Amino acid sequence: MTSAPVVTHGLTKRFHGGQVAVDAVDLEVPAGSVFGFLGPNGSGKTTTIRMLLGLIAPTSGAVELLGEPMPKAHLRVLPRVGALVEGPAFYPFWTGQANLLRFDAADRTADPKTRKARAGEALERVGLSNAAGKKVRAYSLGMRQRLAIAVALMQRRELLVLDEPTNGLDPQGTREVRHLIKELASDGTTVFTSTHLLAEVEQVCTHAAVMSRGKLLRQSTVEDLRAGLRPRLVVRTPDAGTAAETLQGLGVTDLKTSGDTVEGDPGELPVEKFAAALVAADVRIHGFGLERPSLEDAFVALTGEGFDVAE
Repeated sequence: MTSAPVVTHGLTKRFHGGQVAVDAVDLEVPAGSVFGFLGPNGSGKTTTIRMLLGLIAPTSGAVELLGEPMPKAHLRVLPRVGALVEGPAFYPFWTGQANLLRFDAADRTADPKTRKARAGEALERVGLSNAAGKKVRAYSLGMRQRLAIAVALMQRRELLVLDEPTNGLDPQGTREVRHLIKELASDGTTVFTSTHLLAEVEQVCTHAAVMSRGKLLRQSTVEDLRAGLRPRLVVRTPDAGTAAETLQGLGVTDLKTSGDTVEGDPGELPVEKFAAALVAADVRIHGFGLERPSLEDAFVALTGEGFDVAE
């Protein structure tokens, strides 16, 4: 056994007809991390999460949650895990608070004496206090998503598993969920969150794994995902043609020109040499500098595909 909250060994899922949804995935999620499970829709993220939680059985491989084998130890493990997977089905004619109370009553480990107070705290944390008495059928998609997160927060959890937690949220709601995830992690909860939104990973995650077509391509810290890529030299100028020729003459490779922007790999030459050469060539410089590679750049480098590729 290992102390990592989430570990998989060769986790594989094949559906009828031979379709491989998850292919020999080996995951290890560090304790206390905010772990971004990254990949486009259809890459196998949700199928993996459902196997982690014992909702579906793997074809082969093994899962450990909180140091226990799953699904064998689910009665001991799942009370310590909060989860949002594709959103729970709520009773539409009940209020948000009534739905939370009902979910908590189904949890044999939950204390009925503190149920109402805990429901109020969970609703407050997700920004739904004012809608606690409103029937769920009147909730927007974003409000239902927040209510689903509140279900996962009814008790203190060691591990929180969130599948696309900002789905359907407006920008303000998205910011609130980001803040909540950071807050939970600072309290010692390990947060495992899947997403197809690169900005989510860059802003909240400490570690990430990249999935594509059911395969795990890479897992590391977010910084290390980008570290293998060199920074790009970016010049903004109305003299793009002259700038590109000048930079090429200095050994800049992978040059790309788009409108008034020229960019490329500067190699090892000091950046001030490029600036001096551009000025000497009478290139009018409106913007100049090195830009760090983004997670999107890292994903494309790993997969050879744009991030929004449907699978």
